[in-house]
Amino acid sequence: MQPFIVKLIGLASGKTEFSWRADHEFFEKFDNSEILDADLEVNALVTNHGVTIDVECTIDGTVTVPCDRCLDDLQIPVETEFSETYVPEGDDIDLSQDVYDFVCIALPMQRVHENEEDCNQETLKYLSK
Repeated sequence: MQPFIVKLIGLASGKTEFSWRADHEFFEKFDNSEILDADLEVNALVTNHGVTIDVECTIDGTVTVPCDRCLDDLQIPVETEFSETYVPEGDDIDLSQDVYDFVCIALPMQRVHENEEDCNQETLKYLSK
């Protein structure tokens, strides 16, 4: 199964659980150069009502981005969720864009090490000049 794809053919009525992992390759497909690495668990509870499909999705893990202050790797925890109702237009529902969007929205605007001491001190020397 392609990641983040819910196949509707053969999907039982009622609730079905899906689980995937999102890593660096997932964000590369979106040409996102800000996310250097990722280790995210994506869990979806899909409810098939026949005409509509409800998806409740939770995303937990970490992403690695460059620190805005020193450019060293910075690992940021991600914990987010979304709920959507889909009216299927084909044989499957691709949740990739939704997962990508909600992870990006969950990231802080300013991405810096919590303590300046954790930043690359060599880089900070140049910034203070």
